[in-house]
Amino acid sequence: MTIDTHQHFWKYDPVRDVWIDESMAILRRDFLPAELEATLSANGIDGCVAVQAAQSEAETHFLLELAKEHRFIKGVVGWVDFSADDAEARLEYFSGFPKLKGFRHIVQAEPDVNFLLRKPFRQGITLLKQYGFTYDILIYPHQLGAALEFAHSFPKQKFVIDHLAKPYIKEGFFDGWAALMAEMGKLGNVWCKLSGMVTEADWENWTLESFRPYLDHVFESFGTERLMFGSDWPVCLLVGSYREVKGILEQYLSSFSEDEKAKIWSGNAIEFYNLSI
Repeated sequence: MTIDTHQHFWKYDPVRDVWIDESMAILRRDFLPAELEATLSANGIDGCVAVQAAQSEAETHFLLELAKEHRFIKGVVGWVDFSADDAEARLEYFSGFPKLKGFRHIVQAEPDVNFLLRKPFRQGITLLKQYGFTYDILIYPHQLGAALEFAHSFPKQKFVIDHLAKPYIKEGFFDGWAALMAEMGKLGNVWCKLSGMVTEADWENWTLESFRPYLDHVFESFGTERLMFGSDWPVCLLVGSYREVKGILEQYLSSFSEDEKAKIWSGNAIEFYNLSI
């Protein structure tokens, strides 16, 4: 079994989706389940986790409706305003949707490097565990310091770092990112998605060797028990096909045991997100 733990759906809106700039013009269209289902089938993927791409509860409901209509969508990572006074009421409400597994905020876009440490936001995060929700950490390397303190503050809360914290692969920067990711790996409540690497590399000249040092490091830091595959579809299409993106990890894992592969491809995802398969 194989689970894609990180992909997106949207009906393209040029106002809402302003982050899709000219360099990403091929993403300026709708990306919906019918297209992904065919892609997953062609690549031997059994299910996926749909992750929010817009910061609204409307986005959460949009993904939940898609998950209701399409069985291959095994879970949803939505959005709520954790800083709001009614955050607990909103989490209680969303706890009534079995396919809603967790939440995410697009922290990478926040100008405050310490956004994760803001008191109102942290207060909202304290509520997650009582409802069994996970939290996806979406950051750039310069935000890893705050993220480390953040994750350390909630030792019983399950966190997963999206896209290896987006290391600067194209530029070849490694040491600062590596030091903080190693510290993250020491926290048993933090997991990491093997996703989003291709868009951080040279879009025209990447190979498996472009990613090997970064993969080596997260495997050393998190082990095979806390890593999981994600495609970042359709964003990955900026750089390559779904098959090429999956192939990076297939090649890298070629020497791993079947048990280790099973954990990376599905077992860890099922455990982290409590997926019903």
